[in-house]
Amino acid sequence: MDELILSDKWMFLLLAIAINLFASFTMFNMIGHPKISRSFRNYWLFNGAVVYGLGLWVSRFIIELATDNMIIMDWTSVVKLVAAAVTAYFAFRSLRMENFRSLRIIMSGLLLAGGTCGLNFASLLGNQIQAYDFKPGIALTAFMVSFLGSIGAFYLYESRRGHYLLLSGLTLGFVGIFVQMTGIAAVTITYDVVLTADRLNEYMGLLAIVLGVATSVIFAFSLIARFVDQRFSAMNERYRLLVENSIDTIAIIRDGRWEYVNRSGIALFEASGEGDLINQSIYHFLQPRCHQEMKRILQVTDRDVQPAPVELGWYSVKGRPFPTEVVLTWARLHGQPALQVIIRDISERKKNEELLINSEKLSVAGQLAAGIAHEIRNPLTSLKGFLQLIASGRQNNKNYFDIMKSELTRIESIVSELLMLSKPQVYELSYRDLRHVMGETVTLLEAQALLHSIELEIRYGEEPLWVHGVENQLKQVFINVLKNAIEAMGDGGSIQIDCVREDADVIIRIQDYGPGIPREQMAKIGQPFYTTKDKGTGLGLMVSYKIVDNHQGNVSVNSTLGSGTTFEISLPYNSPEESPVEGSSNKVTPIHRS
Repeated sequence: MDELILSDKWMFLLLAIAINLFASFTMFNMIGHPKISRSFRNYWLFNGAVVYGLGLWVSRFIIELATDNMIIMDWTSVVKLVAAAVTAYFAFRSLRMENFRSLRIIMSGLLLAGGTCGLNFASLLGNQIQAYDFKPGIALTAFMVSFLGSIGAFYLYESRRGHYLLLSGLTLGFVGIFVQMTGIAAVTITYDVVLTADRLNEYMGLLAIVLGVATSVIFAFSLIARFVDQRFSAMNERYRLLVENSIDTIAIIRDGRWEYVNRSGIALFEASGEGDLINQSIYHFLQPRCHQEMKRILQVTDRDVQPAPVELGWYSVKGRPFPTEVVLTWARLHGQPALQVIIRDISERKKNEELLINSEKLSVAGQLAAGIAHEIRNPLTSLKGFLQLIASGRQNNKNYFDIMKSELTRIESIVSELLMLSKPQVYELSYRDLRHVMGETVTLLEAQALLHSIELEIRYGEEPLWVHGVENQLKQVFINVLKNAIEAMGDGGSIQIDCVREDADVIIRIQDYGPGIPREQMAKIGQPFYTTKDKGTGLGLMVSYKIVDNHQGNVSVNSTLGSGTTFEISLPYNSPEESPVEGSSNKVTPIHRS
């Protein structure tokens, strides 16, 4: 080996070093692509292994040309190439394992060192060997240098930071040359054939062809790797610009620490630079209430599952809390699983939602106040009518005071309901004969009808009309409909009230002979705040529709302009003698008047 360095054949040594370095660097460029495109992983690993094996194989022949060793072209030459390429391929496959970084680097280094040393000592398998002298100490030294050098090169490659990739190629290239030169010194072979000038010329011609083809293959793979590198570099640059200029925070989390944060993230967390975030634990910035949720996400073992967007609260570097919506995706970074996150600040959205909720609360409060005022106005109107009748001296009905008292009680119940809205009431259902409920309602509104010169005509048969419901609520429905009918008939007249049973339903028809309702307004009946009255709120019918619906009934309206309007209220017939349906409740949910 000293003679090779000191003699005039040192140019062969430089050529072998150049080819081996070139092959090692090209190989590292090629096996790096599986991290970008997983679909072509095995293709790039195989090509990288072939390039590295050819580099070792060609440099071995060049070194032998510069020494006094006999060059033999037999089947062992093919074994050397295949062994170097196969061991290199499995070494690269081991390097691509996801976990146990130290173990996989050691395993990859062991495989590559075995292939490199095997290429040097494969000549001992030839059938033209007469004798050989093997020095195990030198061979062991060559293996250990190859093993440690491979580990060092793979460790530098795993770092993937700038010039480390070049250092990986240089390390592996020089180690390969050292091992081959040491291998020549470790083995001295005596062949049983004589290398004649004709055979030497034949070998040299064949060797020149093989070396030319091998070198061309390495150069071609290098060009391909270079072209792919440029394409991927252009794509990476586009993606980098996209990520860096995104208005959302895009970050990568690995092992619970920030691995990367774009410019928007640095601004969002009010950091002075990347140093305030990179390699810092994410839990330093995550609000304590969100720690458990983040730990649950990081413990997901199925990397193919796409976690749903979650809302997480963070603290900035300056301690300012802010809410965010986070989209998480599992990815790979330097061969390791990592969590890619897109963080969107939703502080403004939260403020707008709070404003919207407050606005809705105010709207509901306004509707509630209008509804309460509307419902209190009904009994007040009755009281006012009775007081006017009493003041006129028409006191022949002894029920006036009892009815007035009941109306005051009703006002009190409405006010109590307003105070109890924070704790919704549950009304008890009871069986009621709808004839009696309607009779009491007509009595309540009789005074108001007389003031408008209107006669209330009620008709029903002898058969009880049983319903299962809340009497006060049903009475409120009838009051709202009758009151509207009375107000619609400004010139007086009569209102027909029919209560009948039809099959399994109790039907209440209230027909007035007022001006009627235009067709375009019919669809709006029952909508809140829609009314044709100057001082109406439109809440009376809305509440009535809701009450009937809660009693499993329905309301239909028919109207003809100039002839009048008919409200038909249908409720299920339910006799107290019939057994209640199993599982049915004797309570209904409260009617929220809004």
